[in-house]
Amino acid sequence: MSPRTHHEVLIIGGGNAGISLAARLRRYGVGDVAVIEPKDHHLYQPLFSHVAGGRAKASQAVRSQASVTPTDVTWIHDGALSVDAEANTVTLRSGATVGYGHLVVCPGLQFDWDAVPGLTEAMQSPAGASHYEFSLVPKISALLRDLTSGTVVFTMPSGPIKCSGATQKPMYLACDYWQRRGVLGDIRVVMVQPYPTVFGVSGVDEQLEEKIAEYGIELRLNSELSSVDAAGQVAVITDTDDGATEEIRYDVLNAVPPQSAPDWLKATDLPAPGDAGGFVEVDPETLRHVRYSNVWSLGDAAATTNSKSGGALRKQTMVLAKNLVAARRNKPLPEKYNGYSVCPFTVSRSTVVFAEFDDQYRPMPTIPNVPTWKESRLSWIIDADIFPQVYWNGILKGRD
Repeated sequence: MSPRTHHEVLIIGGGNAGISLAARLRRYGVGDVAVIEPKDHHLYQPLFSHVAGGRAKASQAVRSQASVTPTDVTWIHDGALSVDAEANTVTLRSGATVGYGHLVVCPGLQFDWDAVPGLTEAMQSPAGASHYEFSLVPKISALLRDLTSGTVVFTMPSGPIKCSGATQKPMYLACDYWQRRGVLGDIRVVMVQPYPTVFGVSGVDEQLEEKIAEYGIELRLNSELSSVDAAGQVAVITDTDDGATEEIRYDVLNAVPPQSAPDWLKATDLPAPGDAGGFVEVDPETLRHVRYSNVWSLGDAAATTNSKSGGALRKQTMVLAKNLVAARRNKPLPEKYNGYSVCPFTVSRSTVVFAEFDDQYRPMPTIPNVPTWKESRLSWIIDADIFPQVYWNGILKGRD
């Protein structure tokens, strides 16, 4: 850790949000920026789905934290334990205390595996995995690759999660793979979706429904994984409308866990009173805390109304950086976040349905009147080949 105990801007979290914001603030002239991040490696999460579906290598999604942290930004190699917003200090896991002029809270989400009885045990069993957990991505990739018959269950939880559309991506990649191998007819695929539609964006839903029909996927809407018998390989699915349950014996279970803000963050006074999820209470447009004028948040841990995604985060980073710089100069905040989010659905091993939408799930294409939600090969190239390079070489360096 740096011997300094106070920083002009202190950022909690060294993921996409923290590193890209730190780099941008330095470009905007903020002289003293520090990032609190305990992990040694930085992950590019959008590639997890491609790895799980056998279309990318795990090594492409990871780099050392040291290599992505800007050289002129202080890396505090520790974790946050608590925040005292009245005293303008953060206590670290090591016991040290760091003061700040402005604080940005972006630690991401935690996975609440134990919220579903039996789910932790299922992840430790031979037949269970999740492409949301990097350590389990190679496992689910192998399970899907080697399957020639049986039942596969893909689940998504309700509530805020990282890029909700990503829950479906390995399913389509696997189905295309099985179809090409001639074994899809011998594999039962069940998708468990907690909402009344497959995604919720007009145009996108119709495209996804066509692929679901093409692959013969059994879609369970308004349903959730409520428990798992790991030893018996049985998933219990509950209909959220009438409470009816269904037991499905699986050969492979790919489960996305329920998610929330980190427990330490929930224990602070930064979330809104009564917010069980523990998300930082910010103005969803300016990203400034509604009670503490020198506290900010963006990304997955912020109580914004948008769908959480890397595309949303890129917009938020630009807004927050410019607003924070203005606030330090006692000027009006110049920028507003418009709720934009994006999700590229890998619906085959060479095509993508590109969903762009606002916080009301209304289509919001970057290029007006261009139906980017249509399945296309070009969108695949952008998602699989171009976006990773833009991420490593542009976004993390604070470039537009």
